[in-house]
Amino acid sequence: MKKRYLIILVFLLAWAGTASLAQDAVFRVAALMPSAINDLAFSQSMYDGLVAVQNELGEEAFQFDVQDSTYIVDDAAVALRDWAASGDYQLVIAHGSQYGPIVEELASEFPDVSFAWGTRQDTFGMDNVYSYAAASDEGGYFNGVLAAHLTESRVIGLVGPIEVGDGKLYADGFANGVASVDPDIDVNIVFIGSFSDVPLATEAAETHIANGADILTGTAQMVVGPIAAALENDVLWFGSDSSQDELSGDIGVAFQIYKWEVLLLDMISKIGEGILGGEYYVLTLENEGLVMEFDKDFEISDELMAVAEETIAGIVSGEIAPIPAMEDDMAEESEDEDDGEDSED
Repeated sequence: MKKRYLIILVFLLAWAGTASLAQDAVFRVAALMPSAINDLAFSQSMYDGLVAVQNELGEEAFQFDVQDSTYIVDDAAVALRDWAASGDYQLVIAHGSQYGPIVEELASEFPDVSFAWGTRQDTFGMDNVYSYAAASDEGGYFNGVLAAHLTESRVIGLVGPIEVGDGKLYADGFANGVASVDPDIDVNIVFIGSFSDVPLATEAAETHIANGADILTGTAQMVVGPIAAALENDVLWFGSDSSQDELSGDIGVAFQIYKWEVLLLDMISKIGEGILGGEYYVLTLENEGLVMEFDKDFEISDELMAVAEETIAGIVSGEIAPIPAMEDDMAEESEDEDDGEDSED
């Protein structure tokens, strides 16, 4: 906590001497999201991060506006341009990889406005663009290790969105985590080609269960379907992006939580110092941008808790590589591919 308070102190001191910020000393952010702020996944994770920053700094110092469920890129372009042109915001966030071309265009047009977007490692070489991502393979590996210890059928099902970005990293990390415990456990992975198609995700989950899976996992907002299928069939669930505790009932085990406030606080501090962009952030277990939480209804044994703690320690220390170097290079190549209008993270 000392580090965070130091960041805030530096931010406040720098902010006080920065004439470009609003005279009423309120730092304002506008954020665009592809799905609902209560999607229990990618968009909610950013919304929760903004709320956490406001709780940390206070409403008198930090305010934000959000436009969610903006999956149509043309609509996103209108909103982002209006925010940038208004002069009311020190930071404009485009939370989705499909918004990258818009950010690149607007950042050139509005050089005095800071932009942030993810999840991609690309600031377009511009001094007013921040980019960000999450090392979701870390939480995926953690979940995979625990799943391997809990499966009785030795069959696990994963429902993924589009095979790029965070979804691909999570799936690869999860599969590697299972294999590190027992490579003979079957991990059946299906990417449905959409972040939002709940019926298709539900069908994929039901197919996994029919094929013997006693554990399910997945990412993106469409996971509400697989969670419902898991509940109906008494199958354990591992989640990512946000906590799905309120939906998963007594079948939830563990969730990888994205804590975007970790990077948001640092961005705010840097903008207060006049650094409008040009940097890339990654949430990790080490910087506490990724946090693993157990479902409140899950009773974890001492033995499994020891495994969980050992796994996190190994990832943080670098002793455990959730994705080996060769796989990591391939994952980076996949992130550079065009993932279409339904892309998210």
